[in-house]
Amino acid sequence: MRIESSAFTHQGEIPAKHTCEGQDSSPPLAWSGAPAGTQSFALIVDDPDAPDPAAPKRVWVHWVIYDLPPSVTSLAEGAKHAPVGARDGENDWKRIGYGGPCPPIGRHRYFHKLYALSTVLGDRGPLTKAELEAAMQGHVLASAELIGTYQKRR
Repeated sequence: MRIESSAFTHQGEIPAKHTCEGQDSSPPLAWSGAPAGTQSFALIVDDPDAPDPAAPKRVWVHWVIYDLPPSVTSLAEGAKHAPVGARDGENDWKRIGYGGPCPPIGRHRYFHKLYALSTVLGDRGPLTKAELEAAMQGHVLASAELIGTYQKRR
């Protein structure tokens, strides 16, 4: 399975418009190669370098979406919330939807992790990343990862 963005390459810089220094709009994402038996997808976007890449103390969660139907193979640029048929989870700002990169210091990595699941999780939420990972246990058929980086200019 593969996940990619037309806005940045794997290990490349995320454009400012997708961050707190721009419109804070989600980047376009597309995926392919889901295995047979995929009943839904889940997406987690997080930053393992918070607050300082030289001394990370926690993983900051930027976006959680689950129950994406198997017919959905992309998210459009600016998708603040889950599309119809999918569910929004809760990010570390304690809200649902996308929250873009806004690193306090240094260049951070942002992991866009997509999971193909053998089930639909249903109305349990909005789930946090930890709750989603627990609910996915035993249901992950495949996963893919896209990493982008960002460092504030101001």
